[in-house]
Amino acid sequence: MMSLPSKLPIPFDRPAAYQIRVQGRIDPSMSDLLGGMIISQVTIETGPPVTTLEGELRDQAALAGVLNSLYELHLPVLSVTCLEI
Repeated sequence: MMSLPSKLPIPFDRPAAYQIRVQGRIDPSMSDLLGGMIISQVTIETGPPVTTLEGELRDQAALAGVLNSLYELHLPVLSVTCLEI
């Protein structure tokens, strides 16, 4: 699921800031393996834990690399949001 804050086209080959939410926990020390994104845990009273990754990625290929790494870690992706272009 991807939601956009505006109707502007997302550049395919330029940097953009993203927020990615996944179900599960990610150790903040794994930031380098996930494109240098800032990793934070979200506290939820019920249900499984949620981790948020935020940061700027150099292009769509870098975004795909982060998503692939999350897949390899068996972490379900809840959302991907482009924060700014």
